[in-house]
Amino acid sequence: MNLRQRQYPTRGGDGLHAPPAPPPMPVIYNIIPIHDLLAEHPSLRYPEVRAAAAALRDVTDLRKPPFVAWGSHMDLLDWLGIFFGFQNDNVRNQREHMVLHLANAQMRLQPPPASPGVLETSVLRRFRRKLLRNYASWCSFLGRKSQISVSSRRDQKNLRRELLYVSLYLLIWGESANLRFAPECICYIYHHMAMELNYVLDDKIDENTGRPFLPSNSGDCAFLKCVVMPIYQTIKTEVESSRNGTAPHSAWRNYDDINEYFWSNRCFKSLKWPIDYGSNFFATVSKGKRVGKTGFVEQRTFWNIFRSFDKLWVMLILFLQAAAIVAWTRTDYPWQALDSRDIQVELLTVFITWGGLRFLQSLLDAGTQYSLVSRETMLLGVRMVLKSVVALTWTVVFGVLYGRIWSQKNADGRWSYEANQRIIAFLKAVLVFIIPELLSIVLFVLPWIRNWIEELDWPIVYMLTWWFHSRIFVGRALREGLVNNFKYTVFWILVLLSKFSFSYFLQIKPLVAPTKALLNMKKVDYNWHEFFGSTNRVSVVLLWVPVILIYLMDLQIWYSIFSSIVGAVIGLFSHLGEIRNIGQLRLRFQFFASAMQFNLMPEEQLLSPKATLVKKLRDAIRRLKLRYGLGLAYNKIESSQVEATRFALLWNEIMLTFREEDLISDRELELLELQPNCWDIRVIRWPCILLCNELLLALSQATELADAPDRWLWLKICKNEYTRCAVIEAYDSIKYLLLAIVKYGTEENAIVTTFFTEIENYMQIGKFTEAYRMTVLPKMHANLISLVELMMKPEKDLSKAVNILQALYELSVREFPRVKRSISQLRQEGLAPRSSATDEGLLFENAVKFPGAEDAFFYRQLRRLHTILSSRDSMHNVPVNIEARRRIAFFGNSLFMNMPRAPYVEKMLAFSVLTPYYDEEVVFSKEMLRKENEDGVSILFYLQKIYADEWNNFMERMRREGMEDDDDIWSKKARDLRLWASYRGQTLSRTVRGMMYYYRALKMFAFLDSASEMDIRMGSQELASHGSLSRNSYSDGPGPASSKTLPSAESGVSLLFKGHECGSALMKFTYVVTCQVYGQQKAKGDSRAEEILYLLKNNEALRVAYVDEVHLGRDEVEYYSVLVKYDQQMQREVEIYRIRLPGPLKLGEGKPENQNHAIIFTRGDAVQTIDMNQDNYFEEALKMRNLLEEFNNYYGIRKPTILGVRENIFSGSVSSLASFMSAQETSFVTLGQRVLANPLKVRMHYGHPDVFDRFWFLPRGGISKASKVINISEDIFAGFNCTLRGGNVTHHEYIQVAKGKDVGLNQVSMFEAKVASGNGEQALSRDVYRLGHRLDFFRMLSFFYTSLGHYFNSLMVIITVYTFLWGRLYLALSGVEKAVKNSTNNKALSTLLNQQFLVQFGLFTALPMIVENSLELGFLPAVWDFLTMQLQLASLFYTFSLGTRAHFFGRTILHGGAKYRATGRGFVVQHKSFSENYRLYSRSHFVKAIELGVILIVYAFHSPVAEDTFVYIAMSITSWFLVVSWIMSPFVFNPSGFDWLKTVYDFDDFIDWIWFRGVFTKADQSWETWWYEEQDHLRTTGLWGKLLEIILDLRFFFFQYGIVYQLGIAGGSTSIVVYLLSWIVMVVVVAIYITIAYAQNKYAAKDHIYYRLVQLLVIVLVVLVIVLLLEFTKFDFFDLVTSLLAFIPTGWGMILIAQVLRPFLQSTLVWDTVVSLARLYELLFGVIVMAPMALLSWLPGFQSMQTRILFNQAFSRGLQISRILTGKKSN
Repeated sequence: MNLRQRQYPTRGGDGLHAPPAPPPMPVIYNIIPIHDLLAEHPSLRYPEVRAAAAALRDVTDLRKPPFVAWGSHMDLLDWLGIFFGFQNDNVRNQREHMVLHLANAQMRLQPPPASPGVLETSVLRRFRRKLLRNYASWCSFLGRKSQISVSSRRDQKNLRRELLYVSLYLLIWGESANLRFAPECICYIYHHMAMELNYVLDDKIDENTGRPFLPSNSGDCAFLKCVVMPIYQTIKTEVESSRNGTAPHSAWRNYDDINEYFWSNRCFKSLKWPIDYGSNFFATVSKGKRVGKTGFVEQRTFWNIFRSFDKLWVMLILFLQAAAIVAWTRTDYPWQALDSRDIQVELLTVFITWGGLRFLQSLLDAGTQYSLVSRETMLLGVRMVLKSVVALTWTVVFGVLYGRIWSQKNADGRWSYEANQRIIAFLKAVLVFIIPELLSIVLFVLPWIRNWIEELDWPIVYMLTWWFHSRIFVGRALREGLVNNFKYTVFWILVLLSKFSFSYFLQIKPLVAPTKALLNMKKVDYNWHEFFGSTNRVSVVLLWVPVILIYLMDLQIWYSIFSSIVGAVIGLFSHLGEIRNIGQLRLRFQFFASAMQFNLMPEEQLLSPKATLVKKLRDAIRRLKLRYGLGLAYNKIESSQVEATRFALLWNEIMLTFREEDLISDRELELLELQPNCWDIRVIRWPCILLCNELLLALSQATELADAPDRWLWLKICKNEYTRCAVIEAYDSIKYLLLAIVKYGTEENAIVTTFFTEIENYMQIGKFTEAYRMTVLPKMHANLISLVELMMKPEKDLSKAVNILQALYELSVREFPRVKRSISQLRQEGLAPRSSATDEGLLFENAVKFPGAEDAFFYRQLRRLHTILSSRDSMHNVPVNIEARRRIAFFGNSLFMNMPRAPYVEKMLAFSVLTPYYDEEVVFSKEMLRKENEDGVSILFYLQKIYADEWNNFMERMRREGMEDDDDIWSKKARDLRLWASYRGQTLSRTVRGMMYYYRALKMFAFLDSASEMDIRMGSQELASHGSLSRNSYSDGPGPASSKTLPSAESGVSLLFKGHECGSALMKFTYVVTCQVYGQQKAKGDSRAEEILYLLKNNEALRVAYVDEVHLGRDEVEYYSVLVKYDQQMQREVEIYRIRLPGPLKLGEGKPENQNHAIIFTRGDAVQTIDMNQDNYFEEALKMRNLLEEFNNYYGIRKPTILGVRENIFSGSVSSLASFMSAQETSFVTLGQRVLANPLKVRMHYGHPDVFDRFWFLPRGGISKASKVINISEDIFAGFNCTLRGGNVTHHEYIQVAKGKDVGLNQVSMFEAKVASGNGEQALSRDVYRLGHRLDFFRMLSFFYTSLGHYFNSLMVIITVYTFLWGRLYLALSGVEKAVKNSTNNKALSTLLNQQFLVQFGLFTALPMIVENSLELGFLPAVWDFLTMQLQLASLFYTFSLGTRAHFFGRTILHGGAKYRATGRGFVVQHKSFSENYRLYSRSHFVKAIELGVILIVYAFHSPVAEDTFVYIAMSITSWFLVVSWIMSPFVFNPSGFDWLKTVYDFDDFIDWIWFRGVFTKADQSWETWWYEEQDHLRTTGLWGKLLEIILDLRFFFFQYGIVYQLGIAGGSTSIVVYLLSWIVMVVVVAIYITIAYAQNKYAAKDHIYYRLVQLLVIVLVVLVIVLLLEFTKFDFFDLVTSLLAFIPTGWGMILIAQVLRPFLQSTLVWDTVVSLARLYELLFGVIVMAPMALLSWLPGFQSMQTRILFNQAFSRGLQISRILTGKKSN
């Protein structure tokens, strides 16, 4: 085999025989030096790597490209690169990509191939099929013949041909830049280039030249310039025409439109090959003639939610109609009503409604999608028209048939035979109408038939399904298997049954009586001018609307309840939360070693590769035994076994990372470590925390059973494994210790030896308790403790030691044995000195010698012995750190869960991690840490208080590493300090450290996989002695000075490595951070660039990708994708690849574009997407091999393409607000995702630790979508795309990745706003529409209620509150309420008062949180947590964020305006000013809360019902809660929100901001700028958006209409004149305002006296008018206050309408008045919002209470102290 590998020339090998030249620059490579297969590199040990490289070198009989010198070192990729014009670095990059992948795939072959040095055809074939499957199905879809022609023969030529096809695809993909978002566009390019490749391989002669065929694009960068750039330019032009995303989506083509152009055969006719640049596809053609939107038009309207999920709304509307018909009869139960023929017939109207809804759907389709119809797509237009006609026809037909039934019945006066015949005729029509539905039910029950039909690309199938939906490339064959089908169907049937029964009995039925009462009520004295005669229809509508809204949204609540139950059950069956804390782990620790071995250590692979049923069963039984300790699973792992040593190595490495992260102290590390065997100890040496107190228990048992036989005593001790181990270890250690300190060769040494031999003899014959007095043991125990303590002191007193040893001798020889012996007997038995010269008093005098202070290992063992001997504490609080306890418990629990077995490192799937980074913090700088806010709180102070124990551990570590004085931390240890702080923030360095644990874990496993038993045993001894050297600086231990110099990183298993581990790990793992602007940061000398370089330097497997801009002069810029690493030999950063891009990277959303440019540098079969705010743990990284094995298991009928992973939110400890956010998020990423994945099968891709099947996504558009604005939530579209293209998403909870969330209210709100806007955009997207239509009914329900529906229903809740309150206001002001109150049906109306839906909604959305906590922490802790959260005002926060979601979701669907909001991930310790909070929340919360507050106040004054205080409170308490939480939350959760001084400063600042007038100012400086920015969405919205906005604003005029009739001056008149006269007042008020403003402008500066005169005149006139009114009309003083409530809302309504009409008004004089009036209103709102806050600030005690609610105890205390100190400083 070795000979085989030598015969290939190395790349550039000719240079070997050249004359000596200066030493060449080493060739830069990424992971494997493929250019030099003879290099000394660990990865080249694998014959598979050489095999793959060799296969690529097989170019012997290929036609060489003309015009280029062919080098002997060139291979297939060079050949393709030259022929097709690919860039050199693209070729180099894909060469390594191919070699790595093929080598890894060949390593995994089972059974292994006979000759690993030759590339196996099966490996390549499998890879080609997977990579090109999308291309093959695209060809089939378009009815084109695939260009891949490979025969089934397995010869060398065939292998090479296959290699060429695969390489060509990868080269095209590697250089396509932004076109990677259009996968079928790449298919089109590949189709033609593969055709040209076939021509070249088959030596085809070119017809035009008569010479051998040459591809149409070749030469330097030809592919980029001739193929990629024209399409890229088109996309770029389209994006530019979108006006930065503000133009309507329907006006420009996004990535999806470009891609879907290639879903029809017209692309072949229009684009041709070589590409015809004059085609109307390109942007070179004028906009009118260019291809328009393709496949789908995104129109901004609320109807999208009906359009995409029409089946759901049809179901809800039809049930509502049927339920109302049945309830109207007022029978007790619905089935009683159904006995009546009349009701049966009335129920048939449901079909008329259904027909009408179909007609509506077809109108919406035509109205939104009309722009798709062009000359090329006429059939689409035909279908739209036909659908509307057919739906309308059905509706009419049903209407006519229904009318005929009643006319016949009325004519006959009864249900005669003819009437019944007409019913039958109606039913026959119904049968025809629902044939499609019946068909889909049949196919739903037989999902595989449906999948098979949809995957057929036969024209006949297309013709048959043409009527139902457009033929599209995605969204086919999405059905799940029967089992999954059954599971989610049962789930939804239960949910729907509960919902419908609840709706019928508790929502619809109770409304019937009050409705009838209202309709029957005749004379109502209206308080105002009534336009609609005297019927109460308006009142009836207002009664029903809130109930119908709740009816439409409460399915969300039912979903929430059922999903919590199902999630909990699944969690229980997955064995989550079985080990909830360290205490429970202790009980199982002895099986823990076996569980770790079973899961994390690979088993010996047998030759049969398949997991047979027997093997699966055996594994399951083994798991069961481990889980419950059945059969001695751990089989008393005695220390001789290698398994125990392996376990010790792993466990100690985990504890070591805990110490490096400063989660535990040095002392805790010693207590937690598993010591290797030494001192001749015969048992496994469990961590001290398990053995503490055990020896004392055994001693007390021995003294109690002093006279019992040996067997009894020993059985009692052996009942507990830890007691047994403690006793044996203590005995062996004492024996070793005494023999070690008593000099060898002395008489004393012989006596000690003899004594122990005698004891052991008695033990063997079972006579120990007969021979010795057990009651003496406690005395001996006390003496031994004294001896050990004496030895642990730095200055050892020899004479004291001799005294103790003599006392021990006396006890052992005189008191311990039951039979007294004389001195001569003792001498005879060797238990006394032979010569009488050695007097008894002088025994041990000259025989004791202690080991020197430098023998750290000895003293470490001594400390352990001391702990075992003396510990009375049960050590339940070790480790102290809560996070450390949580992590150990989770890791312990996860090893007892079901997971695939881990393979060997070389047999595992390779993977990459990809992190997009822009310009966030890398490492905190010194200045950042020191800088204090206005309360004197610096970030460092904050961290020291919040992570107090970790700070102490850090300082201890620094002292151990040589820091003498604590103040040196800022000078000598500044880098460590900055890193310590950064690892507690959300920084890049934290993420990198976490992800590099994968590399560390793989290196360790690579060592353990290859190490022999001897290596492992000797290694653990070596480590023990080394570890004690590097960590022996106890105050009580004799720490040698040498220990200080040892570096901390060089500890743990890495000391045992043999050198090949890095190579193995690098072949399986690489980490790419895509720092988009790193090039610019380097050029500017930004400190972040230095920090990134530092990360590169310290992490071997880290690579950084960035976009480099090269300026060529004359405004020409070239853009490159660059990959760099740090070269350890050259000691500098080196550039590996530089691939030119067609233009600027960012055309769409920034983050996905950033990921996309770097994905070509990732390697392996899987890629894990990790965000900048994530972290990882070493113990979790150990399970990555197991997780990747999931890709080989079937979940349902498909293998997974995305593996979902659970997240742990690490930012919860920062403040109470952060903990609410983290509680909400945790239940979403655990319980929520668990239910979505199984049983609902609609988990998409949320959050970022998910692992993607890289070669599945790579040809299908990548791991996110990037179109501007529509894909603002870029990552979820990866999930949509995956599902639509037939992928499968699973969720696994035995492994977790850490994630940070936003911690301050403003950050949280911006995040919520971003997500809600993103959901608003999703509602318009084609992906959601297709999922809504292509998924079956129940999966569609799951999809709706877990994504869009959640936000839509949040909006519905808020709308319900509005309609309810406006409805009550109408009833009160109109006088209907009074009439009802006086009539008899009072009880009926009071049923409407239980409007506690808001509370229900809040409670049930909190349910998943409580359930998940109960599952993982236990029921009582969960309840306690929930109560604590309520005391910390969590409900305020959740109600507030409900408002955020509703506002931004609604606004986005109506007007657009979604944008990426950078939330900043810092710590929130500084106070946010009032004006900043006002800017953020005024539109989304404050104004709305004030509006609701005004309604509630007016209602309280004018409603007869409200006179009964209790009724009023019961009715409005939830609404008042909403108002309070929307107004107060920003201040309650604002640090120092109730500080009186700050409130005063804030008010001044707010007033300055309102009145500031400057040119070119920012929004945070001037109110006017901000006000204009707030209206941006109205400028970009469409006509319908503006119209709807105006209609909604009209509600403010209602106040005036309702209230003026209540004024005393109206005198009870209900004439319309009253209302018209009230408008005069409005006009007068505005006129006065304009007069004063005019006077101010004209006179205020120069003729000030005139200005004062005008003011005086106005005041006098106003007073005069008021006095006259009071005197001569019924006007009273109270009317003044009431009329304010009437006129102020009217003014606000006028301003809002003026904003919509701004384009017409801005150029007129009116506009200035609007602006100045708006400023006054803003001032008024500011004062209203600030008033309660000012009051609370003024009252004493609120400030400290708020700090306590907001932060944890330690920080609040620290803050108080620092304030006192600051006070002292200033004094």
